[in-house]
Amino acid sequence: METKPDPNEIYSALRSKIIHLELAPESVLNLSDLARDFNVSRTPIKEVLISLQSEEWIMRQGSHFIVTPLSLERIREITEIRMVLEVQANIWAMERITPFERESLKKIKEQILDFNETSSNQSIVDFDFTIHHTIFKTAKNTQLAKLLERLLSHYLRFWLSIPRQIDHKRFFCEALELIDAINKKDGDLIRECTISHIKSSVAQIMGTQ
Repeated sequence: METKPDPNEIYSALRSKIIHLELAPESVLNLSDLARDFNVSRTPIKEVLISLQSEEWIMRQGSHFIVTPLSLERIREITEIRMVLEVQANIWAMERITPFERESLKKIKEQILDFNETSSNQSIVDFDFTIHHTIFKTAKNTQLAKLLERLLSHYLRFWLSIPRQIDHKRFFCEALELIDAINKKDGDLIRECTISHIKSSVAQIMGTQ
């Protein structure tokens, strides 16, 4: 007997499709089509869409659900929140890091060196998320980590919408500096690296840098 997917699996699958632009911004989500794709009734699909709406991945437009548009206002608001909360998360990571977690950051630095000019934009931004996830986890505040990861996931859509190739060296430069600052326990440098990274990200997404 075929096992029907769990609602959490449907949620994760649709969220991933939205983040990676497999479901384009402003595209209409048809309940019947989704129910058929996931081999479930319309009811669990609607429940999943309501959950996605609560996290602003989708929105209602009349009687339809559509994928949330990419807007300058959205990225401005997310950036303002990151400027405050991400600095604190990185400071806590510095204060609470364990020897095992230091090794994890060391491995991340080594993995960054594996990227080259042929690396896809998706592989670059996905690994950037891995870096942030590791540092946020090190901060040992689950609620803050969840919030920041959701905000960062919204950022990924903007990165993946860029038509040009991401310069991996420039992209990971500040991440390497941040890891070094955490290892050195240099709070001032962590603040500087974090804010610089966020500002640089916005400028690159906007094509102004």
